[in-house]
Amino acid sequence: MKYGGVIGPTFVLSNHLRVELIFEFRYEVYDMKLLVFASLVCLSGLRIGSVVAQERGEDVPKIIFDTDMGPDYDDVGALAVLHALAHRGECIILATVASDSDPAIAPVIEIFNRYFDKPDIPIGQASGTAPDLLAENDWNDTLITRFFPGLRGKKYPDALDIYRKVLSEQEDHSVTIVTVGFLTNLSRLLDSPPDKFSSLNGMDLVKAKVKGWVAMAGKFPCGTEFNVRHDSAASFHVFKMWPTPVLFSGAEIGAKIFTGGRVAKEGGENNPVSWAYAYNLKTYLKEVKTKRQSWDPITVLCAIRNPSEYFYLNGPGKLMINESGYDEWDPNGPAQHYFISHKYAFDKIGRIIDSLMIYEPR
Repeated sequence: MKYGGVIGPTFVLSNHLRVELIFEFRYEVYDMKLLVFASLVCLSGLRIGSVVAQERGEDVPKIIFDTDMGPDYDDVGALAVLHALAHRGECIILATVASDSDPAIAPVIEIFNRYFDKPDIPIGQASGTAPDLLAENDWNDTLITRFFPGLRGKKYPDALDIYRKVLSEQEDHSVTIVTVGFLTNLSRLLDSPPDKFSSLNGMDLVKAKVKGWVAMAGKFPCGTEFNVRHDSAASFHVFKMWPTPVLFSGAEIGAKIFTGGRVAKEGGENNPVSWAYAYNLKTYLKEVKTKRQSWDPITVLCAIRNPSEYFYLNGPGKLMINESGYDEWDPNGPAQHYFISHKYAFDKIGRIIDSLMIYEPR
């Protein structure tokens, strides 16, 4: 699990990330000429991290991204950050699945995957047991109409099938699951029986294939949070039974870090990320804003890069939850749960997120 060098062997800073961090330090301290070199590196495809990782035999994070992508729109920024980091060679996107059962969610995910030149990434549709929620301004359907109306009504595989198929094809302890929505899919995965994809039941499949789970969920040290409470039964089940280390980005983190204004202003005309932010900043919840909270992009950043470079890490402990969705952190709980807390000024992290979110494929 690539969570950084703070909490024992579970959190190991990746070699290619260490090289990049040292490089940035030397640029700031010693020689402005390195700025020119850094620009040339960027223009050459931003692949140094991937090359170094391959040379040293290191695995980059392999991500299954699980998103509600409908009631709110910072999921758009999270997916943009994920694709930007994949372009840099810092991660591999194995699958993108919906945790909201509304039929507009999966087509929106596909539009973004296509825009970022990854049309073959598997996409899963949440089952009918998942919450069905969309924003009042109907940004999902408007985005489909604007960019790819032919996807409306398209049928997608069940998210559970995507999970089981993709996990069965990976090496043991190699997959990081990132959730920025409801936990319905993970609950179904844990309860799933053997099938055509694997002879393992869901719990054993997770134990065999998953390295760790990073979740935008919970409120620390206690409270209620949107993703947890809207399928509280699934959340209760997953938090109780999940067998691997978990890193939580709580509601109190993203609420203080604002992003999105840059991509809304600077993105190209055919950039659906830019469109989504520009449209929603003007119409979401009938308010006009210049930027917005960043719950989901922070989660993706911490799943792929060393989170201790950006936040303090707390744990291990256990995130306790009751059946109504109220959660409470137990620092003595018998689990491998961790959560992040603020370390730097909010604007510093916001600028990092904005710089990744602005990425456009060439």
